[in-house]
Amino acid sequence: MVEKVSAGQSTRRRVNIVPHTHWDREWYAPFQTFRMRLVDVLDDLLPRLDADPSYAHFMLDGQMAVIDDYLAIRPEAEATIRRLTASGRLSIGPWYILMDEFLVSGETMIRNLQRGLGRAAAFGGAMEVGYLPDMFGHIAQMPQLLAQFGFAHAVVWRGVPEAVNRSGFWWQALDGSTVRAEYLPQGYGNGSSTPEDAKALLARIRDFESDWGDLLTGPILWMNGTDHEAPQPWLGRVVTEVNDLDAGYHLEVASLTSYLESAPTEGLPTWTGELRSGARANLLFGVGSNRVDVKVAAARAERGLEQIAEPLAALYQPADRWPSALLGEAWDHVIRNSAHDSICACSHDDVCTAVLHRFAEATHIAEGVADRAVAALAARLQGNQPVLVNPSARPRSGIVTVQIPGNDVHPGTQVLRQRRTELDMPPMPIDGSVPVVVRELKYNLLVEAIALVSRATGETLWRAERGSDGELLSGDVRADLDQMTATITEEVIVRVTRPAAQTLLVRTGDVAGYGYRGWDPAGADRTDEPPVTATEETAAGPVAAVLENGRVRVEVTRDGTWSINGLGGFGRIVRDGDVGDTYNWCPPEHDTVIDLPDAVEVTVRETGPVRARVEIAATYPWPEPTTVTTTLELHTGESLLRVETGWDNRTRDQRVRVHLPLPQTATTSRAECAFAVVERGLTAEGGPSEIAFPHFPSRRFVQAGGLTLAHEGLLEYELVDIAGEHDAGGGAPAAQTLALTLARCTGMLSQIPMRTRPLPAGPLNRLEGPQLRGPIKVRYALTLDPDADGYDVVEDAFVPLIVTRAGGGTEPTSGVALEVELGTAKVSALRRTDGGRLELRVHNPSSTATNVGLPARTGWLVDLRGRATQRFEGTVEVGPWRIATAVLD
Repeated sequence: MVEKVSAGQSTRRRVNIVPHTHWDREWYAPFQTFRMRLVDVLDDLLPRLDADPSYAHFMLDGQMAVIDDYLAIRPEAEATIRRLTASGRLSIGPWYILMDEFLVSGETMIRNLQRGLGRAAAFGGAMEVGYLPDMFGHIAQMPQLLAQFGFAHAVVWRGVPEAVNRSGFWWQALDGSTVRAEYLPQGYGNGSSTPEDAKALLARIRDFESDWGDLLTGPILWMNGTDHEAPQPWLGRVVTEVNDLDAGYHLEVASLTSYLESAPTEGLPTWTGELRSGARANLLFGVGSNRVDVKVAAARAERGLEQIAEPLAALYQPADRWPSALLGEAWDHVIRNSAHDSICACSHDDVCTAVLHRFAEATHIAEGVADRAVAALAARLQGNQPVLVNPSARPRSGIVTVQIPGNDVHPGTQVLRQRRTELDMPPMPIDGSVPVVVRELKYNLLVEAIALVSRATGETLWRAERGSDGELLSGDVRADLDQMTATITEEVIVRVTRPAAQTLLVRTGDVAGYGYRGWDPAGADRTDEPPVTATEETAAGPVAAVLENGRVRVEVTRDGTWSINGLGGFGRIVRDGDVGDTYNWCPPEHDTVIDLPDAVEVTVRETGPVRARVEIAATYPWPEPTTVTTTLELHTGESLLRVETGWDNRTRDQRVRVHLPLPQTATTSRAECAFAVVERGLTAEGGPSEIAFPHFPSRRFVQAGGLTLAHEGLLEYELVDIAGEHDAGGGAPAAQTLALTLARCTGMLSQIPMRTRPLPAGPLNRLEGPQLRGPIKVRYALTLDPDADGYDVVEDAFVPLIVTRAGGGTEPTSGVALEVELGTAKVSALRRTDGGRLELRVHNPSSTATNVGLPARTGWLVDLRGRATQRFEGTVEVGPWRIATAVLD
């Protein structure tokens, strides 16, 4: 349908012009450089809107960061912005920042939109549109997020597949939530750089309609702006001149909201799920593997806030001590870093340095908040025994490190360190020993006794002890020492006596979800799991070492790979070339793939019985010969193998992946994305401007062919070793191996020419940071358990139980702070609202409904804006693939 408007005797096609600027906060230049340009643009725009009524509207890119960054320099402009927003002349929000959807968590996106809406409310309100103009693809659950914020419309560009043959379509989330999506077939800049001449503008509009006419469903949406573009002051005049020409179009300067309110809704196609096609626009498939250091830092910061700091502070700090300011600052850092050019790391090296610093700041705040919350709990508990704290909603066991007095043997534990009762300092002159003795007695409360021993004879020359009250029993220490130093000149040894203590590694029994309990060194807490062992194989043969715990047997072979329960080939490191850029991988025309090491050394580092570790040092003939060190770690009582791989990188322009064989061949993979597990095939859709490789993102885990792989920031995987219809055996194509990208090293922000993408995606700037020169260290974990739950595997691998020590309070050392019965649901957030009430957000990554039990608790279900939707008492029903937020009374 083409909407027409009558003007005099003619019928014209309406053209809605939306003046805007797309503002990348930081990208090919650092933030401060771009902010100076932003100040110039808004210094020009704001008075122009005031002075020129024909310039009816301007959209500030759908993100509130633009406003805050400007007002930090021009605080006096706040009243003007409020007035222009309230009058409808200026559109702001709804996001705080325009983020990437696949490289940050779902919770980060929710906090982003909540923060944007809250900030916009102070200026009169946000644009009620899910504006997503330049994200590198869209997650399957975005329509549900938008609908739960009350939005009915989305605007998208990248990722829309060839199958969507209209610019307007219904976009449906996995739970059935639906929004009307407006596809920008030529991007958010089809109307940029508006010419001053009316006929030239007409020609451009006609060309656009000719190119995309079959796709357009209604009036033409003319997005008058692009990256960092200043508004054209002649826009109002040239629009009037075009309308006076009576050339078949009627141009209106309007808001995006007004365009969408009248956009056609009949006969539109429907698309369900994620949008990850490069059919008509570059999806930029390689951003998930660029700058792995940034991705790992993001994973740690988000995990620290969402899974540890917020739940612990909500449960164990008093409601009136909720650290909202600290957590707010941490989330500010994470949200700003979620901007697509920031988290994708397709940016100036200084930008990535700033991103890493912000993630570090957020992580430090999360750690500090968590420590204080656990300390607040410990202070209330009676006695002084170790206490295990579970920050997760499900009951969990695991291995923990505890410190206990004495050096007694405790069966079933693993000794990490023992403190000697006597410690001898290096020999020193006797007069130099005096300040050492006084310092130790004054400041080291662990000192039970201290003595001066003759270096020559071993005779004890002087000794002081503490009594049970902590006081010295030897009289005036300083006087005694001064008297000795006046008569003795030989060298002495300062011998310090301390209480014996040891640090043990132990496997615990279950700790209740959101609960805690004391640990008993006498053995009541021990499990019956068989011990784990690691042994070196001295006999000739392919096996160099074995890890085994009764559930899993790992055989490390002399070629540097390993087998799990008889399935061999795990851990094959494959290095190939990369002459691409920060956006896309591109193999060299004449590539050399290296997957065999020149030398391998296998060493057992820990033999058990609680934790066993084997280190594999494999030296590869890369352009710069490199030793890659991989540590395999197996715990008693688990089927999970933890892996850490690292090397000192000196080779440029390369991609490094690890190949992991599948127990069964696979035609699909299942990967976690925000609030969902999405199923994907073996191919991806590309187009004339980008070759589509099936390099898919996963947030924290991926499953295929009986393998579950959890990772920390290693977001790119591919199913490889395809067998099937092109082989002698025929049959459907199926993959035999999962390739996980450990690092991708490139030297260009954007690059041409490239075989994988013919046109540039940004400036052709040389960069050093993406080459990742220096130490690289990454972690992942895997299991072949066919019943493994990916979310549980992530928790077990990367969210340990926390150990504290009871602080002599009055409460029992065991308890549950919040009882939650999850069913198939998973917790996304547990925090306190501004009013001090507990807020629990869950999602159901399942095709069947589930009940979440909150025994003896009541409250309200709320949408993502916090508006009450339904009362609950004790139980919350969560539909398939549904997100639910409960605020407890």
